[in-house]
Amino acid sequence: MKRLLSLLLVAATLCALFTGCVSTTVGDDDFVPKGGAMLMEGEEPEDLSLQDEELQSLSLTYFPDRSMNPLVGNNITNRVLFSLIYQGLFSVNRNNVPVPILCSYYQATADNRNYTVYIDEKATFSDGSPVTVADVLATYEAAKNSSYYGGRFTYIDSVVQGEGNSVVFHLTTAYENLPLLLDIPIVKVGHTEDDYPQGTGPYIFQKSEGHARLAKVQNWWCADSTKLPTNAEVIALSEATSQAQVRDEFEFADLDLAISNPMSDSYAEYRCDYELWEVESGLFLYIGVNALWSEFFKDGRNDELRKALTYAIDRQAIIDAYYRGRAYPSTLPTSPGSPYYSESLASRYEYDPLRFVSAIQNMYVPKNDKGEAKKLLLLVNCDDSARLRTARYLAKQLTELGLETGTLEYGGSTGTTYEQVLRAGSYDIYLGQTKLSATYDLSQFFKGYGNLGWGGIADNTLLNMCKEALANSGNYYNLNKMVADDGKIVPVLFGYYEVYAERGQLLDLTPSRDNVFFYSLGKTMESSRLATEFG
Repeated sequence: MKRLLSLLLVAATLCALFTGCVSTTVGDDDFVPKGGAMLMEGEEPEDLSLQDEELQSLSLTYFPDRSMNPLVGNNITNRVLFSLIYQGLFSVNRNNVPVPILCSYYQATADNRNYTVYIDEKATFSDGSPVTVADVLATYEAAKNSSYYGGRFTYIDSVVQGEGNSVVFHLTTAYENLPLLLDIPIVKVGHTEDDYPQGTGPYIFQKSEGHARLAKVQNWWCADSTKLPTNAEVIALSEATSQAQVRDEFEFADLDLAISNPMSDSYAEYRCDYELWEVESGLFLYIGVNALWSEFFKDGRNDELRKALTYAIDRQAIIDAYYRGRAYPSTLPTSPGSPYYSESLASRYEYDPLRFVSAIQNMYVPKNDKGEAKKLLLLVNCDDSARLRTARYLAKQLTELGLETGTLEYGGSTGTTYEQVLRAGSYDIYLGQTKLSATYDLSQFFKGYGNLGWGGIADNTLLNMCKEALANSGNYYNLNKMVADDGKIVPVLFGYYEVYAERGQLLDLTPSRDNVFFYSLGKTMESSRLATEFG
């Protein structure tokens, strides 16, 4: 089908007015992937759906020059494979709900500051050896020191052996939804630094004479308790050298699945018949205020200006112009796809230029040595083209609304890095981007020396509100309101990643934030939770 489409590419382009889009329901009734098909007028998409008894022939890709160790590898394409090779104590579904995997049971103390997780005694690695406490402890020690997972340990004081086949997580603060952070892939002790460590998942990575593949694990420990999104015995792997190559192979060759980040400079839309899933990623774009050194904001100046910045941002216009319409506008520091998001609260902080103009009528404007009014300076990482264009748009909008604004554009090509300027504090506001965890923990913004606390925005009141939200998710409403009212960080949008699959190839695919091939073992949090400990 793809090769036929490649031959018809020019003709189909000329017939764009007649191009059809076809949607197919996959999985649950409330989860419908979208797809674009290059079809001639009146043409129906080819029925590629598999019968239950048929084995799939599945082709994926990976970057061999990027780490295939799941504890450190951050390449989005390689992490697709990790979801087939490895398992964590828990997994997280598309609704941001944890489900037990290697965990058979767990307990939490009444104050949610200590969690005991019992390893499933049936769990084995691909070589048949059992998963032990030593494996889990070694994995978490390595993860704690990794750039990909290290941020999850903000409030995990220690991970130690418990009674029997269990591990105990000691926390420095109450944490209601700690299992959301415990989907870290478990690997064998002594192999946490290997290029291709063994996992407990349904497939194993194999490479011989330059050819790589995923082979189904024989006698997989939980084969009888789950249905995988794929039933392929062997998954062929091609070697990728660039994102452009991945795009070409998906459009015109045999590649059956591809991952794209619409917020990436390398993003491009596909022009073949596909199914598309949009998956919330936690990628957060925001404006940060320099409350410590900026002449506009230090010493509590221009509180009204800071709090009104949210009303000056036309988020949907930014998304449409610079992110191809592929992002979620948000006035709150939680994604609209999160269970912690309140639509009614978010609506209070939407684009309202007149309200912004009213708020800045009496603002303090610092002067230079000549007595001239200074511009508000917006710092941006110019290595990211979409972020750069967004910053320039914001500066233009603020200027048109009466707050003269310019951009400070720094990156690798300028000789001075964006982070160096952030640390120096020579700006008034900055356009930042980070990936928030599944618990939407904001404490790194507001704790002293937090990883995201640029501009001296440490605030004990906000930090305590963050901890209260982690302790009881019912407090996220109050936290989000306080952050939005305060204005030290001003949310702009949340990104998502896209999963493209050849139509009909993966009918049971339900990708989640960090697990494209998400599957459940039939366990639930309710049935796996033991009686609460007291003491």
